[in-house]
Amino acid sequence: MSQDVQLDSVTMRFGAVTAVRNVSLGIRAGEFFSFLGPSGCGKTTILRMISGFMEPTEGAIRIGGRDMRGIGPNKRPTALIFQNLALFPLMTVAENIGFGLEVRGIPAADRKKRVQQLLDLVALPETADKKVTELSGGQRQRIAIARALAVEPAVLLLDEPLSALDLKLRQHMRAELRDLQKRTGVTFIYITHDQGEALTMSDRIGVMSKGVLEQVGDGRSVYDHPETAFVASFVGESNRFTGTVADADGNRAALDTPHGRLVGRNPRNLRPGDRATLFVRPERVAAGTGAENVLESRVTHRDFEGAFINAFLEGDITVQIPHVGTEPPFTPGQPARVAFRADDAVVLPE
Repeated sequence: MSQDVQLDSVTMRFGAVTAVRNVSLGIRAGEFFSFLGPSGCGKTTILRMISGFMEPTEGAIRIGGRDMRGIGPNKRPTALIFQNLALFPLMTVAENIGFGLEVRGIPAADRKKRVQQLLDLVALPETADKKVTELSGGQRQRIAIARALAVEPAVLLLDEPLSALDLKLRQHMRAELRDLQKRTGVTFIYITHDQGEALTMSDRIGVMSKGVLEQVGDGRSVYDHPETAFVASFVGESNRFTGTVADADGNRAALDTPHGRLVGRNPRNLRPGDRATLFVRPERVAAGTGAENVLESRVTHRDFEGAFINAFLEGDITVQIPHVGTEPPFTPGQPARVAFRADDAVVLPE
């Protein structure tokens, strides 16, 4: 059965470097939870502390309500899938999956039955006698998951397991992983720097920067309602307009910027005189004047990206337009007037 994971004021230091700083978080049993952030932000360190390969400098980690302090990796109700998968190349698929069961002294007949059940679960029933070197990248991925599930962990920890795959296969494996998690009910804790993976698969996401947990929420709330400038910048693309708050109330703030006065939501209760940045997504900016914020600029160039077209304007302004088969309204070298609603923008401290 799945179990919850609780991090209480967890800090990890390596000498003078603080890799994880005072992280408190509850991950629910049966949840697909992702830690999202750039390289070096501390997300893998958190995974290794949960798995028992590291002990936190401060704070406590509890799995299923039990304090994990002093309990080694082999005694915890967790299984860890490394980025390189760590499959044994000289073993068959069945031997790889059954390895953990053999170590635990499970009889051969029971091992064989369990291995076949797991091969059916990951839709690779015909591969039992193959060497893992004969499998494709996606198949090896699924065998690594089957091997981890063989020991019936309550919590499955995945450290960027899709990073070595090409784009199409990554997209396919996202759906496979999410479906597998739903069918097994195991708590998944997933590490990634890829926002697409996190937004697509996760029940909730924890966004990290420099060892600090910046925000926790579901994909929509993290994308549409970022709480810090880092989250607004890292999760998705944003236009940024920096300036000084000229006017503010409980809901909105007006910012004086080099582009003029712009208005957005004010979730952090900024006050006049505060330095801040207004963020607005490129897909929320459109040609015209029918909104509270209007900008005049000139188109420098356009990029065609298949499903959409990015138009770039002077002043670091980007507009994303769905590709519907007609000529987009922005011509390189020509002036352009664009607008966006105040409710589609957010003003955050620098």
